[in-house]
Amino acid sequence: MKSVIGIALLAVGAVLLYFGYQSWNAPVDQVVTAVTGNHTDNTMIYVIAGIAAVVGGASLVVFGRNAV
Repeated sequence: MKSVIGIALLAVGAVLLYFGYQSWNAPVDQVVTAVTGNHTDNTMIYVIAGIAAVVGGASLVVFGRNAV
């Protein structure tokens, strides 16, 4: 069961990283980065949440198997 949840987290993390990448390269974010030196909050939330979901999902897939 933990492996299924881990695979789902991996998929969600990949989607969040995709949206973060798209937001990172968006013209609005490029302008904000040029003016302030920081990316927008939404971009950072996508990237950080995506990384956390991928790491959590991978750890569940690798270490979450039930020993019988």
